[in-house]
Amino acid sequence: MHFFLHDNRQLLLGVFLIISLTGCNAGSEAQKIVDLAIEAQGGQNYNNVFIEFDFRNRHYTITKKDGIFEYTRAFDDSLGRYKDVYSNEGFYRMLNGEKIVVPDTMAVKYTNSVNSVVYYATTPFVLNDPSVVKKYLGLCSIKNQKYHKIEIRFKQEGGGNDFDDVYVYWFNKETRLMDYFAYKYYTDGGGTRFREIYNKRWVGDILFSDHYNYQYDSKDTPIHEFDQLYEDNQLELLSKIELENVKVSSLN
Repeated sequence: MHFFLHDNRQLLLGVFLIISLTGCNAGSEAQKIVDLAIEAQGGQNYNNVFIEFDFRNRHYTITKKDGIFEYTRAFDDSLGRYKDVYSNEGFYRMLNGEKIVVPDTMAVKYTNSVNSVVYYATTPFVLNDPSVVKKYLGLCSIKNQKYHKIEIRFKQEGGGNDFDDVYVYWFNKETRLMDYFAYKYYTDGGGTRFREIYNKRWVGDILFSDHYNYQYDSKDTPIHEFDQLYEDNQLELLSKIELENVKVSSLN
């Protein structure tokens, strides 16, 4: 009996080690692919940089300098010129050059809105944020090209208000570039989306792109299956995500 228990403990330990190593390998493989994608799309040029662009009649700026960041969004309405500012120090809104009081609930909404646009504009660089948890899902084929499929989740600490959102990215095995991604979100009733990258262009040594934004009629379909739905023409084109007048300046 003693040896039987001992053998089972050894077996369980071996299984545990295999599972642990598999998880570590999945994480390290995902990290390697993300690092290569960042390098292929701009690498260190994402650091110490000032970026500006227009998106849906709003002007955005991104400033990154020695670990400090500031994102802004400016637009006009009947009351004048609004400017939202989100940085390491928090969020505030200005109207015609003066700070105005914003309820906490609206400040969170505005922060998420600004952060969301910046997130998509600077992916895959943001995939190395400390809150990101990566998992390698394997190889697949889209339009006769091979892709690494990687799942992205977020830690609650540092993951923002939408830390429970889930993403899947498809990185081209040959070019190392991000060509597709999908995500599941829970705000405003929740839903899923699939993005196809197009109009890739270099601006200031950083690769920018626009996105075809697709939806699917079922919220319950796992997003890692969206590559097959895309291949089968089962997705509906919802909108285009287009960055205009992109400019980049190094702050080094």
